[in-house]
Amino acid sequence: VQLVESGGGPVQAGGSLKLSCVDSGGTHMSHCMAWFRQAPGKERERVATMFTGDGTTYYADSVKGRFTMSRDNAKRVVYLQMNSLEPEDTSMYYCAARWSRCSSDWRDWDYWGQGTQVTVS
Repeated sequence: VQLVESGGGPVQAGGSLKLSCVDSGGTHMSHCMAWFRQAPGKERERVATMFTGDGTTYYADSVKGRFTMSRDNAKRVVYLQMNSLEPEDTSMYYCAARWSRCSSDWRDWDYWGQGTQVTVS
């Protein structure tokens, strides 16, 4: 499995960005996909996770109502639409995948992308 994120960048507070993550290298999309983020000096935290089978998604309280995770199983891409961005959302955003059940703990995830930086000012 190889994960490649894109879509990060600088944005003003209140603005929007859409991140993409391509899941390649395997025969089909991973069972569970997630977006995590990590700011300097802070622990990596879960933003959203999705069971790709039926699209069931979990969101962290801090992003609920502002962020939306979606998928295109045929293209093996997951997205993170981020609206009403706040300076507190500034972070490196990582896409993650695993074959077993979705987990809130970043240490449980098997595959990671290189990350894409989101900076809100």
